Amino acid sequence: MATCHGRDGASDRSTGRRCPAVVLIYALGAASVLVPAVLIPVAATRWAPAAQRSRAADRLRVAVAGLTGALGRNGAALVVLLAGSAAVVTVCWPLGEALSRLEPSVDHPVFDYVHARRVDGWAEVNSFVTALGDRYPLKWVTVVAAVGFAIAWRHRRWWIPLIALPMQFVVEQYTQQILAVTVNRGHPPTDVGTYPSGGCARVMLTFGVIAVLAGLTWNVSRRGRIAIATALAVLVSVEGYTRIYAEKHWLTDVLGGWIFGALLLGVLVLTVLVAEGRVRPPARSVHVAPVEATTTA
Repeated sequence: MATCHGRDGASDRSTGRRCPAVVLIYALGAASVLVPAVLIPVAATRWAPAAQRSRAADRLRVAVAGLTGALGRNGAALVVLLAGSAAVVTVCWPLGEALSRLEPSVDHPVFDYVHARRVDGWAEVNSFVTALGDRYPLKWVTVVAAVGFAIAWRHRRWWIPLIALPMQFVVEQYTQQILAVTVNRGHPPTDVGTYPSGGCARVMLTFGVIAVLAGLTWNVSRRGRIAIATALAVLVSVEGYTRIYAEKHWLTDVLGGWIFGALLLGVLVLTVLVAEGRVRPPARSVHVAPVEATTTA
């Protein structure tokens, strides 16, 4: 039976009962799996269809159609990638500054709470799981997936997955570094992790782009797509939990990493869809000016 240790090293062995605080930490670990497992299917069935039919989504389709008509698919995809990445930095920079102000009131108490109640066995499990978000293992996942999808796409535009997967890795790395330098909020005393959490963003981007390419490669049902999105959300949520328990990041670093990763994934997914010509046509024509037919006597 696990025992909880306070800052002075005292344990709860005398009562033979689990420390309620440690049980709470385990419960939060379970919640990191259960919450996205419930929330994502609800969002996919209720909120996503409404967002796809929204006026903002149609305006985006109009813009993409205009770019594609002027620059072609590849040129439009490049513009989407560059402009979208700049927009993500523009949004996440002030977000990071705002989250930095919560460090004394939120990050330090959460860090101290977890640090004082760490259990060796659970810490080892979290340290093992959180390595999924490190750069080295995801480099191999990226390379293997890129080659595999390029082979699967050999009768179509095979170079798209061969570029898209390494590109997501590079774009994430440099946009994260830009934010880390501009926000410059420091790191926990136990590690050098800073805003935004790169581990959470890398997991979201790598497996998110793989999921999109899989959907473009095979005929995946709607239920299958929802299941894939749910699995991705669970992976990202668990990665955030382990980053906090392994004391690699402040809590707000993880929150920022989730937002940063989600925004950048949206940019990269749109880039791939534009390059592949899979963006739905707008509901209204790109040429909005009416053309009057005239007759001559």
